[in-house]
Amino acid sequence: RTLFLLSAGAQTEMKRVVGDNATLPCHHQFWQSNGQTLDIEWLLQKPNVKQRVIITFFNNEVYTNDNHASRLSFAGDYLNGDASLLINDLQLADSGEYHCKVKTGGKYHWSQVNLIVLVKPSKPRCWMEGRLLEGSDVKLSCKSSDGSDPIHYKWERVLDKGKSVGKLPSHALIDLKNPEIVTLRNLTQDSSGVYKCTASNDVGEENCIIEVTMQYVRGIGVVAGAVVGVSFGVLLLILIIWLVFRKKEKKKYEEEETPNEIREDAEAPKAKLVKPNSLSSSRSGSSRSGASSTQSMVHNSTTRSQRPRPPAVATLKENGQPHGFPQSPPAYTQVVPKTPETPATPKFRPPNPPVGMAFQTV
Repeated sequence: RTLFLLSAGAQTEMKRVVGDNATLPCHHQFWQSNGQTLDIEWLLQKPNVKQRVIITFFNNEVYTNDNHASRLSFAGDYLNGDASLLINDLQLADSGEYHCKVKTGGKYHWSQVNLIVLVKPSKPRCWMEGRLLEGSDVKLSCKSSDGSDPIHYKWERVLDKGKSVGKLPSHALIDLKNPEIVTLRNLTQDSSGVYKCTASNDVGEENCIIEVTMQYVRGIGVVAGAVVGVSFGVLLLILIIWLVFRKKEKKKYEEEETPNEIREDAEAPKAKLVKPNSLSSSRSGSSRSGASSTQSMVHNSTTRSQRPRPPAVATLKENGQPHGFPQSPPAYTQVVPKTPETPATPKFRPPNPPVGMAFQTV
């Protein structure tokens, strides 16, 4: 009959972060001696997956699984009681139950380590929904895009410029189902400040901050009214200045254009035809024109009645002119009509007009 001595170590649970190194403990009291061999095995067990050997010491040789050859090794002196396993650069796939088995002769030693590889929460993002107006509500939210569950969220208020943290205002409401959301109700001046959200899990934490600054509706209305009033005043001033300059330019334009202006409804001056030999007569004055005109009219009527008619048959002279047409104008006899005596006889008697002026009418 062969007797087996079995010793079992305590079951250990370890939590590590992706990328870190982990040492899985396994200590035994077996030493390799003359005539006795020592065998060591590490096995990995995952849910719904068959158990498999990942590293072993057998027949004085160390063997590793090809998938983990570069990251697995014995951490201590495995021949003298320390068969701990070292895993470098942990990955999420390394999570599982690891079993250490040491055998020498008829003696066995078992130990188990439950390794949980976690992802540290990524830096969360903080944002706000709502209007920062007095009396309104705003919602503060916080979320990490990466990290192993469960991730816990906590909102706090930053005091003394980040030197300490304190509780949220009394009117703040935390959503128990979604602790990453907090609502600040009925905002007041006391609601202003800096708020911090911390996202954490079993292997680490990260945080983000957001600032809440109150805005007053009344203050906004006053500022808006002042801006509108100033803008209107400036526009009015510009309009007045423009009108003044416009008026000056118009007045200057009218002054420049008035001398050169030609009225469309003005009557053109009448032309007066005067014979060349009448230039001296026109200069004689207005006092002589009346008497000369009267005498000319009488003279014309007399001479025309006494002028002989030309013969019926015209004969040509040697010079080629018709008979009865003298080369020089005939002499006319001037008949001066008698003027009735008047009590006031003018002292000045106008001279007789020249013969050529008989046909001039002024």
